[in-house]
Amino acid sequence: MEKWANVFFFLCFLGWNFLPSANAAIKQYQFDIQVKNVSRLCHAKPIVTVNGMFPGPTVYVREGDRVLINVTNHAKYNMSIHWHGLKQFRNGWADGPAYITQCPIQTGRSYTYDFNVTGQRGTLWWHAHIFWLRATVYGAIVIMPKQGTGFPFPQPALEYNLVLGEWWNDDVEEVVKQGNKLGLPPQTSDAHTINGKPGPLFPCSEKHTYVAEVEQGKTYLLRIINAALNDELFFAIAGHNLTVVEIDAVYTKPFTTEAILIAPGQTTNVLVRANNVPNRYFMAARPFMDAPVTVDNKTATAILQYKGVSNTIIPSLPTLPASNDTSFALSYNAKLRSLNTPQFPANVPLKVDRHLFYTIGLGINPCPNCQNGTKLTASLNNITFVMPQIGLLQAHYFNLKGVFTTDFPDNPPTPFNYTGAPLTANLRTTQTSQPRLSKIAFNSTVELVLQDTNLLTVESHPFHLHGYNFFVVGTGIGNFDPKKDPAKYNLIDPPERNTVGVPTGGWTAIRFRADNPGVWFMHCHLELHTGWGLKTAFVVENGKGTDQTVLPPPKDLPAC
Repeated sequence: MEKWANVFFFLCFLGWNFLPSANAAIKQYQFDIQVKNVSRLCHAKPIVTVNGMFPGPTVYVREGDRVLINVTNHAKYNMSIHWHGLKQFRNGWADGPAYITQCPIQTGRSYTYDFNVTGQRGTLWWHAHIFWLRATVYGAIVIMPKQGTGFPFPQPALEYNLVLGEWWNDDVEEVVKQGNKLGLPPQTSDAHTINGKPGPLFPCSEKHTYVAEVEQGKTYLLRIINAALNDELFFAIAGHNLTVVEIDAVYTKPFTTEAILIAPGQTTNVLVRANNVPNRYFMAARPFMDAPVTVDNKTATAILQYKGVSNTIIPSLPTLPASNDTSFALSYNAKLRSLNTPQFPANVPLKVDRHLFYTIGLGINPCPNCQNGTKLTASLNNITFVMPQIGLLQAHYFNLKGVFTTDFPDNPPTPFNYTGAPLTANLRTTQTSQPRLSKIAFNSTVELVLQDTNLLTVESHPFHLHGYNFFVVGTGIGNFDPKKDPAKYNLIDPPERNTVGVPTGGWTAIRFRADNPGVWFMHCHLELHTGWGLKTAFVVENGKGTDQTVLPPPKDLPAC
């Protein structure tokens, strides 16, 4: 009851007057996109927010609920919201990526996202899915299990949401425009944040530190979300271990660790037992980057404070892995396993109908309008995604011609030594006049191998697939070997998630069943790379049954 009392207070504070219901219900939220000054560092400018909050409001629902969220755009930018990790069965109209499943919500207009929460429980999140606006437009989604269904781990005394992010002192969109003019990456963020606050390690931020209060001897659930635009992050708490129990809203076999690694787009639930000497302890997050590029090493901090301890005590910092600690990253990810019980099975596809192999590359293309005469690009199978001018799902549903093609190649056009000696940018990426998508038969099983390459440089890439969870059946360093590596796959209890990190100079293999018809985006969740074209989409065909086809679009679907 203590937990729900806190939830009730939070919802009343936001102007909502319902408790999470005992049975499936309709949950309604109002999201007002506003520009507001919520200064966190020195000389900060107003930012785009939801309901004037940074981070935005938490969406609390229960498995089985129907959710209606009316979004009204008062900002000068067009807007769309993605409900990251929600499967949106047959209902891509509520998925949110601009020009993929909808045209954006224009200034002064509204759109109601109407969707059901089916077969999912745990921690997900929502964020803007247009330009770089998710730098400030994001928040948590907490899905409680069905009434009478508990957690498959000890019931915590209380829960805390910890949303990790980045902060720019300047208008993020203007920063990006400046970078695009030069054909170079925009300037990095000025700080990392925990629940919108950087902590006392940054100038002008003494009052901007998030504090979570605990009582000695009690166990707490931390719902951790990486909403950062471009950084994988290590997270740890001084003097306390973390027990991982869930990733991307899927329960895992519990294991204890001193720190976690979490990529942009991922969520991780951990249990923390307040079993140390009552004191104040820093929670800290800082980037992981093992590629030969500039490392952004800014550390965000929050405080875990035992009840009754004075606020004047200076907390101690945790020992985080080194920013280039590849061995920790690989060993941590290797520990992640699906729970795979009768109640929460891991239904891994054992037979594969379609094998896909996508190479991840960076390149340099001519750009007459750029100050340097060139621009950085990114590609899958040497193809840089071209954004359409109309929603791809609309074009698919209404059979509009000339919007996209379905000839995206299953394999790279030219095989090469993908992770060998550094390659030049002579392999320029290909841009076409229309997006090239891949058509997938309904209910077919797909294996996709994502292969990092040394085009310009090797780098880790967190890939997110909309509309689906998938099983991470294998991963490795170097070039994927189709003859030897599949023999090492975990087909028993691999981690199930919606966002996976492709290791630097390595590969990752995922499997999923294409049982959700529609047009579904897949992209690197580093906003820098997404903007450069590191993305594609799948057209999953309708099945034969009426319950296997895309639902009709809502009447208030935004127009282009």
